Amino acid sequence: MKEGIHPDYHPITIVMTDGTRYETRSTWGKAGDVLQLDVDPKTHPAWVGGVNFRKTGQMEKFNNKFSFLGAQGPKDAKKEEKKEDKKGA
Repeated sequence: MKEGIHPDYHPITIVMTDGTRYETRSTWGKAGDVLQLDVDPKTHPAWVGGVNFRKTGQMEKFNNKFSFLGAQGPKDAKKEEKKEDKKGA
């Protein structure tokens, strides 16, 4: 390897938001520095289930686009058939 072109890879301490600490190696800072995290996997909503992403599947897009037509899906049609059978009997 060429001399002087690679970053210094040294041990640092990472402190999570709950106060837990662990030691790892990094190119961040200087040897022995402490990296204090503001957001980590234990508190970020994307990892703890606090984020509700909108469904963007193809069926959802289709249903959203053509919902004004009022067409019933296969599940709704079966329910309607059962209701009519009960009324007719």
